[in-house]
Amino acid sequence: MNTQSKPALPLSEFVPLMAFMISLIALSIDAMLPALPEIGRDLNVSSENDQQLVISALFLGMSLSQLIFGPLSDSIGRKWGIYLGLITFMAGCLMSVMATSFEIMLMGRVLQGMGAAGPRIICIALIRDQYEGREMARIMSFVMSVFILVPAIAPALGQGIIMVSHWRIIFVAFLILSTIVWIWFALRQPETLPRESRKRFSLGVIWAGVAETCRSRIALGYTIVTGIIFGAFVGYLTSAQQIFSVIYGITDLFPLYFAILALAIGASSVINGRLVMKFGMRPLSIYALGSMTLAALLFLPYAVFVGGVPDLWLNMIYFAVSFLSIGVLFGNLNALAMEPLGHIAGVGAAVVGSLSTFMAAAIGTFIGQMFDGSVVPIVTGFAILGLVALAMMQWTERGRPEPDAAD
Repeated sequence: MNTQSKPALPLSEFVPLMAFMISLIALSIDAMLPALPEIGRDLNVSSENDQQLVISALFLGMSLSQLIFGPLSDSIGRKWGIYLGLITFMAGCLMSVMATSFEIMLMGRVLQGMGAAGPRIICIALIRDQYEGREMARIMSFVMSVFILVPAIAPALGQGIIMVSHWRIIFVAFLILSTIVWIWFALRQPETLPRESRKRFSLGVIWAGVAETCRSRIALGYTIVTGIIFGAFVGYLTSAQQIFSVIYGITDLFPLYFAILALAIGASSVINGRLVMKFGMRPLSIYALGSMTLAALLFLPYAVFVGGVPDLWLNMIYFAVSFLSIGVLFGNLNALAMEPLGHIAGVGAAVVGSLSTFMAAAIGTFIGQMFDGSVVPIVTGFAILGLVALAMMQWTERGRPEPDAAD
């Protein structure tokens, strides 16, 4: 069947399908959080902070493969690129199920990240094939609002599996869900890149795309800003289980607290999807980034004053404010970085995703490893990274010749 002849999916199906595809990343991260202590005990991990590497390894795998999957989808089409990603992801799940050492577990996690990067990065290019400007930002926000339901329920899924079975069954659940999304995508989503628009896959093509992306001050600048903000969030993800269990003694109810904060991101993504068409991506991004940074700068002195252990309700309010801002930034920053790259959407999305994810993995792992039984390292990270991102955004915008009504 020629999938290119199919009509585009209605938004009511397209948005949840894209969210489900991208959510393999969130599912692979958040469902594992309650299992980290058991994985550490079963696989003889010496340091409690080293358990975080189960999360960091996934981001490392993502950063390594996005640069391949984007250009590959420009060559063989969006659908076949996603199929290859799903196969790789499922192979990584099988390796983790059978892992007999922590090193093999981490190798499986890297492979999962490499595979999940395919759907993540190609879905962005697939959306860019059909939408641009504020409309793309709007679609991305709606996708994120559905996507965020996954991190809201994923820890509960992981904890539920642990309560009735073994942590290895979590990876079996990943295999089942990835099979479901594969079938849905294969049967319903048309190919969005016609054969006549495809480019030959070669290292030269990849390098040309990388060079063009890096020459664009707008694309490169917003990619770096994305990596910085994503890095702060990864720092939270890698240490979230320890923050709640070590500082506040919350274990059984950890999925509930995690879900509340995850829903803050989802709520702001929905709001952004409505506001971005009126106010534009850049003004909303500046406001959100300023709010996140100001919240950290105000909360940090208090956190230090109370010995790094603020009252739980104050800590929840701080993180909720921060994540409301991050929800606005996630959709807009990616769209801003991709805006000059519509003619090379595949490789452009790959460079943006690969560079920003590599930065986020390095930054987030560093912040997570600084965990010392207090919230001071994570709040300090949010404050410093927020200031750096604001400076980088200002530098980026100085390279824009004139305002664009579409942004």
